[in-house]
Amino acid sequence: MTNETDFSDEKPLDPAVENVRRKMIRFMAINLGLLFLALMVVVAALVYKGLSGPVAPTAMAHGRIDLPQGAEIVSQTLDGDRLSLQLRHADGSHSFLIYDVIEGRIISRVTIGGAIPQE
Repeated sequence: MTNETDFSDEKPLDPAVENVRRKMIRFMAINLGLLFLALMVVVAALVYKGLSGPVAPTAMAHGRIDLPQGAEIVSQTLDGDRLSLQLRHADGSHSFLIYDVIEGRIISRVTIGGAIPQE
């Protein structure tokens, strides 16, 4: 004996329930489509970033910084394209020199106490 279910005996759904079911299916399809689209955007961004590779470095920057007479460098700090030099002058005063590595020019001089050193 076989116990087969006869699907032809099912009663049709109430029209209101059928409308809700269709709206739910449409809502689910739209959301799945949006999620798939978002996933494709992320994958495309990762592929683009992977294929573009790192930017080739430009030519090495060369520059010359003329220090005041008798000054010596106590410390230096590099932040991005800015170089900060702490100088000790012959008279014992200190100053900071801010140098733009890209443009190759001195941006600022800051004297700490005492007179402004002459170059």
